[in-house]
Amino acid sequence: MNPALRRIRTAPAVRAFLIQFLAFPLMLLTVFVTARAGIGVGYVHVALLQGLLAAVISWPRLARWWLPIQFLFPLALVAAHRLDLPPSVFMAAFLLLLLVFWSTFRTQVPYYPSSRAVRDAFARLLPQDRPLCVIDIGSGLGGLVLDLARRRPESRASGIELAPLPWLVSRLRAACSGSQAVFLRGDYETLDFGQYDAIFAYLSPAAMEALWRKAAREMRPGSMLVSYEFPVPGHEPNLCVVPTDGALPLYVWHF
Repeated sequence: MNPALRRIRTAPAVRAFLIQFLAFPLMLLTVFVTARAGIGVGYVHVALLQGLLAAVISWPRLARWWLPIQFLFPLALVAAHRLDLPPSVFMAAFLLLLLVFWSTFRTQVPYYPSSRAVRDAFARLLPQDRPLCVIDIGSGLGGLVLDLARRRPESRASGIELAPLPWLVSRLRAACSGSQAVFLRGDYETLDFGQYDAIFAYLSPAAMEALWRKAAREMRPGSMLVSYEFPVPGHEPNLCVVPTDGALPLYVWHF
Protein backbone atom coordinates (compact mmCIF):
# COMPACT_ATOMS: atom_id res chain seq x y z
CA MET A 1 0.00 0.00 0.00
CA ASN A 2 1.14 3.54 -0.76
CA PRO A 3 2.77 5.06 2.39
CA ALA A 4 0.58 8.17 2.17
CA LEU A 5 -2.58 6.07 1.98
CA ARG A 6 -1.35 3.93 4.88
CA ARG A 7 -0.84 7.05 7.03
CA ILE A 8 -4.33 8.28 6.18
CA ARG A 9 -5.90 4.90 6.93
CA THR A 10 -4.18 4.65 10.31
CA ALA A 11 -4.70 8.30 11.34
CA PRO A 12 -6.70 8.52 14.60
CA ALA A 13 -9.28 10.89 13.06
CA VAL A 14 -10.04 8.39 10.28
CA ARG A 15 -10.16 5.50 12.76
CA ALA A 16 -12.54 7.45 14.99
CA PHE A 17 -14.81 8.14 12.01
CA LEU A 18 -14.80 4.46 11.01
CA ILE A 19 -15.57 3.42 14.59
CA GLN A 20 -18.67 5.61 14.54
CA PHE A 21 -19.78 3.74 11.42
CA LEU A 22 -19.05 0.42 13.09
CA ALA A 23 -21.10 1.43 16.13
CA PHE A 24 -24.07 2.50 14.00
CA PRO A 25 -25.44 -0.98 13.09
CA LEU A 26 -24.91 -2.10 16.70
CA MET A 27 -26.95 0.88 17.83
CA LEU A 28 -29.71 0.08 15.32
CA LEU A 29 -29.82 -3.52 16.52
CA THR A 30 -30.10 -2.41 20.14
CA VAL A 31 -32.87 0.06 19.31
CA PHE A 32 -34.72 -2.65 17.36
CA VAL A 33 -34.51 -5.06 20.30
CA THR A 34 -35.73 -2.46 22.79
CA ALA A 35 -38.56 -1.44 20.45
CA ARG A 36 -39.65 -5.08 20.14
CA ALA A 37 -39.68 -5.21 23.93
CA GLY A 38 -42.04 -2.24 23.99
CA ILE A 39 -39.49 0.28 25.21
CA GLY A 40 -39.65 3.55 23.32
CA VAL A 41 -36.49 5.57 22.71
CA GLY A 42 -36.04 9.16 21.55
CA TYR A 43 -33.34 10.82 19.51
CA VAL A 44 -31.35 11.77 22.59
CA HIS A 45 -31.37 8.17 23.83
CA VAL A 46 -30.25 6.98 20.41
CA ALA A 47 -27.42 9.53 20.39
CA LEU A 48 -26.35 8.48 23.89
CA LEU A 49 -26.32 4.84 22.86
CA GLN A 50 -24.38 5.56 19.66
CA GLY A 51 -21.80 7.61 21.57
CA LEU A 52 -21.45 4.98 24.28
CA LEU A 53 -20.90 2.17 21.77
CA ALA A 54 -18.36 4.24 19.83
CA ALA A 55 -16.47 5.10 23.03
CA VAL A 56 -16.40 1.45 24.13
CA ILE A 57 -15.08 0.32 20.73
CA SER A 58 -12.50 3.12 20.80
CA TRP A 59 -11.18 2.20 24.25
CA PRO A 60 -8.37 -0.17 23.17
CA ARG A 61 -7.83 1.45 19.76
CA LEU A 62 -7.46 5.19 20.32
CA ALA A 63 -5.83 7.49 22.84
CA ARG A 64 -7.94 8.16 25.94
CA TRP A 65 -8.69 11.75 24.97
CA TRP A 66 -10.64 10.45 21.96
CA LEU A 67 -13.20 8.71 24.20
CA PRO A 68 -15.19 11.81 25.26
CA ILE A 69 -15.09 13.03 21.66
CA GLN A 70 -16.55 9.74 20.44
CA PHE A 71 -19.21 9.80 23.15
CA LEU A 72 -20.27 13.41 22.64
CA PHE A 73 -20.15 13.52 18.83
CA PRO A 74 -23.66 12.00 18.25
CA LEU A 75 -25.13 14.25 20.95
CA ALA A 76 -23.58 17.26 19.26
CA LEU A 77 -25.25 16.27 15.99
CA VAL A 78 -28.65 16.03 17.69
CA ALA A 79 -28.12 19.37 19.43
CA ALA A 80 -27.11 21.07 16.18
CA HIS A 81 -30.18 19.66 14.45
CA ARG A 82 -32.53 20.88 17.19
CA LEU A 83 -30.98 24.34 17.29
CA ASP A 84 -31.49 24.63 13.53
CA LEU A 85 -28.30 26.64 13.13
CA PRO A 86 -27.56 28.23 9.74
CA PRO A 87 -24.80 26.65 7.60
CA SER A 88 -22.60 29.72 8.09
CA VAL A 89 -22.24 28.88 11.80
CA PHE A 90 -20.93 25.41 10.99
CA MET A 91 -18.54 26.84 8.40
CA ALA A 92 -17.20 29.41 10.88
CA ALA A 93 -16.72 26.73 13.54
CA PHE A 94 -14.97 24.47 11.03
CA LEU A 95 -12.58 27.24 9.94
CA LEU A 96 -11.79 28.14 13.54
CA LEU A 97 -11.05 24.53 14.46
CA LEU A 98 -8.99 24.16 11.30
CA LEU A 99 -6.82 27.11 12.29
CA VAL A 100 -6.33 25.78 15.82
CA PHE A 101 -5.90 22.07 15.05
CA TRP A 102 -4.33 22.48 11.61
CA SER A 103 -1.72 19.78 12.13
CA THR A 104 -3.55 17.29 14.37
CA PHE A 105 -4.77 15.03 11.56
CA ARG A 106 -1.26 14.57 10.14
CA THR A 107 0.91 14.70 13.25
CA GLN A 108 -1.56 13.01 15.65
CA VAL A 109 -0.64 15.66 18.22
CA PRO A 110 -3.55 17.59 19.74
CA TYR A 111 -3.17 20.87 21.60
CA TYR A 112 -1.63 20.16 25.02
CA PRO A 113 -0.89 23.30 27.10
CA SER A 114 1.77 22.97 29.79
CA SER A 115 1.18 24.16 33.35
CA ARG A 116 3.13 26.61 35.52
CA ALA A 117 4.57 23.70 37.52
CA VAL A 118 5.91 22.13 34.32
CA ARG A 119 7.51 25.41 33.26
CA ASP A 120 9.16 25.77 36.66
CA ALA A 121 10.48 22.20 36.55
CA PHE A 122 11.82 22.59 33.01
CA ALA A 123 13.59 25.85 33.92
CA ARG A 124 15.28 24.14 36.87
CA LEU A 125 16.55 21.35 34.61
CA LEU A 126 18.45 23.74 32.35
CA PRO A 127 22.14 24.52 32.98
CA GLN A 128 22.45 27.85 34.78
CA ASP A 129 26.10 28.68 34.03
CA ARG A 130 25.88 29.70 30.39
CA PRO A 131 23.54 31.12 27.72
CA LEU A 132 21.44 28.46 26.03
CA CYS A 133 19.56 27.90 22.81
CA VAL A 134 16.25 26.24 23.70
CA ILE A 135 13.19 25.35 21.62
CA ASP A 136 9.70 24.11 22.43
CA ILE A 137 8.42 21.62 19.83
CA GLY A 138 4.73 22.34 19.24
CA SER A 139 4.77 25.56 21.25
CA GLY A 140 1.03 26.23 21.03
CA LEU A 141 0.14 29.64 22.46
CA GLY A 142 3.74 30.19 23.54
CA GLY A 143 3.40 30.08 27.32
CA LEU A 144 6.51 28.03 28.05
CA VAL A 145 8.71 29.94 25.60
CA LEU A 146 7.59 33.36 26.85
CA ASP A 147 8.17 32.25 30.43
CA LEU A 148 11.65 30.97 29.64
CA ALA A 149 12.57 34.15 27.73
CA ARG A 150 11.61 36.15 30.84
CA ARG A 151 13.61 33.91 33.19
CA ARG A 152 16.68 33.60 30.98
CA PRO A 153 17.10 36.85 29.01
CA GLU A 154 20.70 35.90 28.16
CA SER A 155 19.48 32.79 26.33
CA ARG A 156 17.59 32.30 23.07
CA ALA A 157 14.11 30.85 23.69
CA SER A 158 12.24 29.65 20.60
CA GLY A 159 9.09 27.77 19.76
CA ILE A 160 7.84 26.11 16.61
CA GLU A 161 4.15 25.51 15.86
CA LEU A 162 2.45 24.15 12.76
CA ALA A 163 -1.11 25.36 13.45
CA PRO A 164 -1.61 28.94 12.14
CA LEU A 165 -3.81 30.42 14.87
CA PRO A 166 -1.77 29.32 17.94
CA TRP A 167 1.39 30.46 16.15
CA LEU A 168 -0.14 33.88 15.43
CA VAL A 169 -1.32 34.25 19.03
CA SER A 170 2.16 33.43 20.32
CA ARG A 171 3.73 35.98 17.98
CA LEU A 172 1.27 38.64 19.13
CA ARG A 173 1.90 37.80 22.79
CA ALA A 174 5.62 38.21 22.28
CA ALA A 175 5.21 41.49 20.42
CA CYS A 176 2.77 42.96 22.96
CA SER A 177 4.98 42.04 25.92
CA GLY A 178 8.25 43.10 24.31
CA SER A 179 9.61 39.57 24.69
CA GLN A 180 12.69 38.40 22.81
CA ALA A 181 11.09 34.97 22.34
CA VAL A 182 11.14 33.71 18.75
CA PHE A 183 8.21 31.78 17.27
CA LEU A 184 8.53 29.85 14.04
CA ARG A 185 5.67 28.38 12.03
CA GLY A 186 6.32 25.02 10.50
CA ASP A 187 7.15 21.37 11.10
CA TYR A 188 9.94 20.57 13.55
CA GLU A 189 11.25 18.06 10.99
CA THR A 190 12.69 21.05 9.11
CA LEU A 191 14.84 22.05 12.11
CA ASP A 192 18.43 21.08 12.76
CA PHE A 193 18.34 19.79 16.33
CA GLY A 194 22.11 20.15 16.48
CA GLN A 195 21.81 23.90 17.05
CA TYR A 196 19.91 23.54 20.35
CA ASP A 197 21.16 22.94 23.87
CA ALA A 198 17.74 21.77 25.08
CA ILE A 199 14.53 20.69 23.35
CA PHE A 200 11.18 20.54 25.13
CA ALA A 201 8.31 18.47 23.73
CA TYR A 202 4.75 17.93 24.89
CA LEU A 203 3.40 15.90 22.00
CA SER A 204 1.58 12.54 22.07
CA PRO A 205 2.55 8.85 22.21
CA ALA A 206 2.11 8.58 18.45
CA ALA A 207 4.81 11.18 17.79
CA MET A 208 7.51 10.08 20.22
CA GLU A 209 9.30 7.45 18.12
CA ALA A 210 9.83 9.84 15.19
CA LEU A 211 10.98 12.58 17.58
CA TRP A 212 13.50 10.23 19.15
CA ARG A 213 14.93 9.15 15.80
CA LYS A 214 15.53 12.77 14.82
CA ALA A 215 16.98 13.67 18.21
CA ALA A 216 19.32 10.66 18.25
CA ARG A 217 20.49 11.52 14.75
CA GLU A 218 21.05 15.26 15.19
CA MET A 219 21.45 16.37 18.82
CA ARG A 220 25.01 17.18 19.82
CA PRO A 221 26.87 15.90 22.90
CA GLY A 222 25.92 17.81 26.05
CA SER A 223 22.40 18.66 24.87
CA MET A 224 19.16 17.38 26.38
CA LEU A 225 15.70 16.31 25.23
CA VAL A 226 12.82 16.80 27.67
CA SER A 227 9.38 15.27 27.12
CA TYR A 228 6.46 15.99 29.39
CA GLU A 229 4.11 13.05 30.10
CA PHE A 230 5.13 10.83 27.18
CA PRO A 231 8.23 8.58 27.27
CA VAL A 232 9.98 7.08 24.27
CA PRO A 233 9.20 3.34 24.10
CA GLY A 234 12.33 1.27 24.47
CA HIS A 235 14.58 4.17 25.52
CA GLU A 236 15.03 4.69 29.25
CA PRO A 237 15.39 8.35 30.26
CA ASN A 238 18.43 9.52 32.17
CA LEU A 239 16.19 11.40 34.59
CA CYS A 240 12.52 11.47 35.53
CA VAL A 241 11.17 14.55 37.33
CA VAL A 242 7.67 14.97 38.77
CA PRO A 243 6.80 18.70 38.90
CA THR A 244 4.28 18.40 41.78
CA ASP A 245 2.71 15.65 43.85
CA GLY A 246 0.41 13.57 41.70
CA ALA A 247 1.53 15.27 38.48
CA LEU A 248 2.78 13.56 35.35
CA PRO A 249 6.56 13.28 34.92
CA LEU A 250 9.11 15.05 32.82
CA TYR A 251 11.38 12.57 31.01
CA VAL A 252 14.95 13.75 30.35
CA TRP A 253 17.51 12.27 27.96
CA HIS A 254 21.11 13.53 27.91
CA PHE A 255 23.14 13.21 24.73
